[in-house]
Amino acid sequence: MCTVSFISSRGQYLITSNRDEHVSRPLALEPQEKTIGSVKVLFPKDPKAGGTWFALNENGSVAVLLNGGFVNHNPTGNYMRSRGLVLLDVIASKNPFELLQEMELYQIEPFTLVLFNGKLLEFRWDGHQKYFRPLDKAKNHIWSSPTLYKDEVVDHRRKLFRKFIDGNPRISAHEVVDFHSNNHNDFENGFIIDRDSGLKTFSVTQVIIGQNDDMVMRHLDLLNDKFFEVPFSTTQLTM
Repeated sequence: MCTVSFISSRGQYLITSNRDEHVSRPLALEPQEKTIGSVKVLFPKDPKAGGTWFALNENGSVAVLLNGGFVNHNPTGNYMRSRGLVLLDVIASKNPFELLQEMELYQIEPFTLVLFNGKLLEFRWDGHQKYFRPLDKAKNHIWSSPTLYKDEVVDHRRKLFRKFIDGNPRISAHEVVDFHSNNHNDFENGFIIDRDSGLKTFSVTQVIIGQNDDMVMRHLDLLNDKFFEVPFSTTQLTM
């Protein structure tokens, strides 16, 4: 939930996320399908709060969470609900965009949400106000959580991403996972972190959205060296 990329390549959309957490936090459960309300959802579950940072639904929507809005904030420790549960509310909606517009986020910790449902949207909540930014799905994008990475580090990571993109005109899904699984000679601020504070990259999760109506979620559990690949059928998908 701390690094997310969106790549349009070879007729596919690739959304990939690194989950960075303190070693005291329990590992996520492997991706599984669950029906929430009337909507089928696929996600790796965080056993601590019951939510997730990455989920997709049967209507072809994908939502990925990053901690923080625009800047590193001071947590109050008195929030009404986990951000991972908010994400599940969004992805279990038949119209996630409308729900984001309507839902009350008072006393929810700041977060950034990347939402794809045929269109690409960046949503930010800074603790006081909502910000919606439509993005071009034909272009490539990267996000780094402001709670873990300073502005100059975010810029450096963006340059690494741009170098990777420019050097690979026909990027494959496996190459993107490899890129996200590299510390780039920096365990403090690379894409794989292992900080003295106990913060580590737990996993890399990816969804592949093809030209048909199916998606595939790949989940690489870095701490246990396990890999899961889960095909997921959709009822509709607007490309």
